[in-house]
Amino acid sequence: MRRPLLACNDQDKISAFLSSATTGYLGLTDNSEPYVVPLNFVWWKGAIYIHGAESGRKMEIINRNKRICFTVSENFGTMVNPVPAKTDTSYMSVMIFGEIEIVADLSEATAAMQKLLDKYVPGYFSTPLSKHHVDSYRSSMGSRTIVMKIIPKVITAKEKPLNEQRLFYKGRHVADDAGMV
Repeated sequence: MRRPLLACNDQDKISAFLSSATTGYLGLTDNSEPYVVPLNFVWWKGAIYIHGAESGRKMEIINRNKRICFTVSENFGTMVNPVPAKTDTSYMSVMIFGEIEIVADLSEATAAMQKLLDKYVPGYFSTPLSKHHVDSYRSSMGSRTIVMKIIPKVITAKEKPLNEQRLFYKGRHVADDAGMV
């Protein structure tokens, strides 16, 4: 990491961030070409779980190369400063380097899909997801849905905490902050 002062090594904070962030980016290598896919995900039992069609470019690449990078980043706002070079963004980001595998165990796949539903539509369904639904679901294109698990080998995180007093809002101007320097 180029800026070690921004490193976040607090595992509880990283876990909480991964549990609440909404979009992750799965980075794959298609021979020598990068291929990145935005996805919904769930952080559960020390792994990232995703789902998708069992066919298509993403699966073709994964079948050739299981090594991945999964990135999650959230922007918490822009912090102003009368010195332009000191205007900054508040954020947290996590990069996970590891391997991806198809979840073959139907119980684990169903539990992961339930965790995804609990994250993205909490309380919407009145009954738990059934194994039969997970096992038999087909997309409108006729493709079977599969659950995949990203097993981290290395996790790095960095953050720039938000300074509420410097948070930019529409209508804020440099003249409002003249004494900040």
